[in-house]
Amino acid sequence: MEPLTTYPLKCSGPKAKVSLVVNVASDCKLTDRNYLALQELHKEFGPFHFSVLAFPCNQFGDSEPRPSKEVESFARNNYGVTFPIFHKIKILGSEAEPAFRFLVDSSKKEPRWNFWKYLVNPEGQVVKFWRPEEPIEAIRPDIAALVRQMIIKKKEDL
Repeated sequence: MEPLTTYPLKCSGPKAKVSLVVNVASDCKLTDRNYLALQELHKEFGPFHFSVLAFPCNQFGDSEPRPSKEVESFARNNYGVTFPIFHKIKILGSEAEPAFRFLVDSSKKEPRWNFWKYLVNPEGQVVKFWRPEEPIEAIRPDIAALVRQMIIKKKEDL
């Protein structure tokens, strides 16, 4: 379990990655489908070029009542999650974590429920967002394109 501040959204050099930043919750009707899809994306594109970054949040229908450590155990035990799960945060209002304020300000889209997804390029720019009900098939091509661009750029820089 890592605090949000240990994973910058903007990174350069050989560790730069494409990231899918998601607000997650354990007790939501969307939990099963989203955790399984997120793990599938993480496995398919990661871990060298891509990562899902999960941030538990209890601001939507009290659907994440667990403490941070329990959220991580729940996701790993029930869905085989291998991507980073950070400490529980607030993503809305005056107490919103600065990184989520950045995501919302950059995309002009504020999450209205659990499992909103923000695609961030290796330079830290938000390039797209998805609502929780959008299928993995709608997300995969955009991640693939960014990963492909990143790999080509790294090869050119060698």
